[in-house]
Parts: sequence; C-alpha cells; structure tokens
Amino acid sequence: METETATRWLSDDEQRAWRTHLEVSKLLTHQLEKDLQPFGLTMNDYEILVQLSESEGQRMRMSDLAAATLQSKSRLSHQITRMENAGLVRREHCESDRRGLYAVLTDEGASTMTRVAPHHVASVRKHFIDILPPDQLEALQKSLEPVGEHLRAERAG
Repeated sequence: METETATRWLSDDEQRAWRTHLEVSKLLTHQLEKDLQPFGLTMNDYEILVQLSESEGQRMRMSDLAAATLQSKSRLSHQITRMENAGLVRREHCESDRRGLYAVLTDEGASTMTRVAPHHVASVRKHFIDILPPDQLEALQKSLEPVGEHLRAERAG
C-alpha cells in the first residue's frame, strides 16, 4: 500500500523568496532581451554566439550545444537555421561521425559578438551587477550555487 506524504507547503517567508526569485528572473530576462533587440538578437541567439565564441575552433557539436543551452535538438536546429540565414553561424559535417554536425561561428557571427558584447555587459551591469553591493553579490552567488549543483546533478542523472 502506497503511503501518502503530506505536502510541505511554503511558509510565508519561503513563498515571498520564491515569488521574488520568479519575478526578478522574468523581469531581468525581459530587460536583457529588450536590450538585445536593436541588434536583431534574442537571448537564445546571444547565448549560442557566446558558447561558440568560447569553444575551441569556435565550433561545437550540435548535440553538445543543445545540452549547453538547455534546448531540445529540434528547437536548436530551428534556432541554428534562423542564425544561418542571418549569416551568424554555419553547419559543418563531422568527419569522425557522418551523422554528427557542428555549429560553427562565422566571421559575421564573431563580428556581431565583438559589436554586441559590450552592450550586453553594460546591460547586465546596469540591471543586475551594479545594483548589488559586492558583499550581497557574493552572498547571492554562494546562496544559488547549491541550487545549481543540485539541478546539474538532477540533469546528469
């Protein structure tokens, strides 16, 4: 016979913390997305450009890029098609695995990163980093790290 476990409802303090986190996450993502619009980029576009620009040879296997950006392979494929059409990336076949594909940063994609990154960093500073004093920023990072570790372990397992 299955035993029912009582729901551990959130206390008022826990609920306020949770809802504040959700609201701030949505508002910050919306603002950062808005600040990328003049460049014709979405946050997903920018994240892919960052991943590729920081990867060896400015390329990643599509499956690794999907995992790194937490996207399904299908969604990433559509995203890469749009970015290919904009000249930011291209696909290349993997020599060691005939079924494998790489997403590769183009010269235009690298140029776009060089142009957009300073604006994005300024936006992150304005709307997040510079609002918090260094001790609160450090405390926030330390507070969120166990959650990140837990979620990475859940994803891997």
